[in-house]
Amino acid sequence: MEKPVLKPFIQLLSLLSAFWLAGCATQNTSPVPATPTDTVPLVSTAGTPAKAANPVYPNSQLQPLANAQISAAGVHALEPPADLWERVRRGFAMPDLDSDLVRDREQWYGSRPDYVQRMTSRGSKYLFYIVEELERRNMPSELALLPFIESAFNPQAVSSAKAAGMWQFMPATGKTFELTQNMFRDDRRDVLASTRAALDYLQKLYGMFDDWQLALAAYNWGEGRVARAVAKNRQAGLGTRYVDLKMPMETQFYVPKLQAVKNIIADPARFNATLPPLGNHPYFQTVDIQRDIDVALAAKLADVSLDDFRALNPSASKPVLLAAGSAQILLPWDNATVFQSNLEAYTGGRLASWTAWIAPSTLKPADAAKRVGMTESELRAVNQIPPRVLIKAGSTLVVRRNGGLDTDVSSQIADKGWLSLAPEVVLRKTVVKAGKKDTVATVAQRYRISPAQVAEWNKVSPTAAFKPSQPVVLYLPGKSAPAATAKASSRSATVAKAPRKAPVTAKKATRVARN
Repeated sequence: MEKPVLKPFIQLLSLLSAFWLAGCATQNTSPVPATPTDTVPLVSTAGTPAKAANPVYPNSQLQPLANAQISAAGVHALEPPADLWERVRRGFAMPDLDSDLVRDREQWYGSRPDYVQRMTSRGSKYLFYIVEELERRNMPSELALLPFIESAFNPQAVSSAKAAGMWQFMPATGKTFELTQNMFRDDRRDVLASTRAALDYLQKLYGMFDDWQLALAAYNWGEGRVARAVAKNRQAGLGTRYVDLKMPMETQFYVPKLQAVKNIIADPARFNATLPPLGNHPYFQTVDIQRDIDVALAAKLADVSLDDFRALNPSASKPVLLAAGSAQILLPWDNATVFQSNLEAYTGGRLASWTAWIAPSTLKPADAAKRVGMTESELRAVNQIPPRVLIKAGSTLVVRRNGGLDTDVSSQIADKGWLSLAPEVVLRKTVVKAGKKDTVATVAQRYRISPAQVAEWNKVSPTAAFKPSQPVVLYLPGKSAPAATAKASSRSATVAKAPRKAPVTAKKATRVARN
């Protein structure tokens, strides 16, 4: 009788023997190459042996997957939407805000269908590019609607606090995000550069607050102010969401405005709004320029109106595009090829009739105009020079080209050129009486002018002495007689003690040139 311990072992040996005998019974009697014992013969779909592959076995203990590691794959449409508005709707990812302020803004926009139509038509030039950038960064598509709130999608909009462009960058914030602001261009208005900077900034703010509504509040009010408001509420045991913070009125309305526009885009019929047809394809493309070229000529060669050209290239505030500064321009998609063909065939002479000129010394605008062969009014208009100012030495001016100014502007001037102005001082003739022991030097010291000027005005030597009560001719700024000077000094002291006005908050509500 077999022992119980050996019985399972004997059964296993019998099973292995049966498999071995079956293999021997089906072997081919013809000689075949030996198959390595660590490979598995495969058969291809054509019936011929396929290349054998070495099996790979795990050499560590298998572990079960945790629940968090298992997720269902997203369901994607087989084709992208033909309508860009639908693409925007599909990308909505921010939590909805439902409040009385949202309904207030919905009513405001709903009662102004012409305004909504105007700003959505204007934004149609830029939306595809912005949506593409947002998707590339995996950001919510609601942010593509933010220029509706900031500027009504007007790249030339300027606020009372000097915020500029469709994304409304303040000068200092623009410099922080590498937006060039000089004599020839303001990248706060540039479509590509300002969009890049705005999305960089929004990503930074979201990284700080981990909340898109707080990030938007910080974009409008300032990151430091929002951070302090959150810390104050946390310390007081209050909520730290957007709706919990005490903020200026403009910032309180900021996210509700965006939510209202989002709701209109999601369901325009509900709000009596009509969205312009917007295909899901690029509106513009970039074209490189190799030489300086007049804005008017570039628009003509591209066969687009000057207004449409400036709408796509709003950072170029001067009548000339500098290849060393703005190396590319934006053109409607179909007009880019037209521009390149017409540019290659152009035989009309020089491409640019404007260039840059550096003021060698501090000059009156009239004197500068004479030096460059222009009228004073034209020089002032092109360079936006206000009245009653002087052009400081080293300033860069846009002037007409002549025989001696026929080369393209250098990259150093294109990147660093700036116009610096100083108030024009109007000198008035004043006659004072000399005191006892007065000299040219003592009179000059008293009125803070040079002895050489006093001597020249009075036709005397710089070392001369005046007789008591002798009339002395002086040319002083404005009302600078002795009594007037004393009064001015008194007023200056009084003004210095007056309290300063409160600083203007970031991006004050007023916008100009939005409609």
